Amino acid sequence: MNCNKAIKEISGYLDGDLDEALKHTLEAHLTYCNHCHAVYDSTRKTIDLYCDGKLFSLPEDVHTRLHEALKRKMQEHA
Repeated sequence: MNCNKAIKEISGYLDGDLDEALKHTLEAHLTYCNHCHAVYDSTRKTIDLYCDGKLFSLPEDVHTRLHEALKRKMQEHA
């Protein structure tokens, strides 16, 4: 399995939608490919955080910097 194929299958793997052969092939690839394992790990963590559903407040300085950055980006594309 190459990296392009592995990355395309990560979502199905996390959802439990892969057949056994493809699942084992992807798992084998993830054991030796650090790049794909990082994509898998970050995707899994993102899903876990999103599904947790807990809201948290940003520190005021982070909140301000984020909004300023978003305003700049929106102005660049206007």
